[in-house]
Amino acid sequence: MSDARPHIHPPKIETFDLDARTNVDPKGHVRLVERYLEKPWGLYMGRRADHPEFDYLESWILPELGIRISIFHFTPGNERDQDYYVDIGEFTRRENRWRSEDHYLDLIVRVGRGTELVDVDELLIAHASGVIGTGTADRAIHTAMRTMEGIAAHSQDPTAWLASLGMHLTWR
Repeated sequence: MSDARPHIHPPKIETFDLDARTNVDPKGHVRLVERYLEKPWGLYMGRRADHPEFDYLESWILPELGIRISIFHFTPGNERDQDYYVDIGEFTRRENRWRSEDHYLDLIVRVGRGTELVDVDELLIAHASGVIGTGTADRAIHTAMRTMEGIAAHSQDPTAWLASLGMHLTWR
């Protein structure tokens, strides 16, 4: 087992500009968005990706739940054993711009098989280092647990759980 500690970084901030049809990632890269779709309960984004492991990214931002659920369309040879990737964070909308602040915890969902909580070490180190406060860390943990419980109660299918809440997700 490695004793290497994860790199401590402030929460990753991302913006989604509906008017400009862009997505600015945490590193400041501006990417064109093919499709935005707003619903009363969230925002869908679909865009090409210039990443060596995946070529398209779809996400639903669900502010009320504190989650962003994504499908990564992996390129041949880079497939991963995951159906959905869920980021835990704070998601806000101001006029035609959405903002996400990632709170470290993530869920890897394998429909019908299980949901794995990852990056707990990052959250704990960020909190211990003062990068995030106790309230934010506490909300992240509760959001992750509530999300895992909801997914588990619906046969490890996050879309079934979200549909039970009136949030009917559509994908490409």
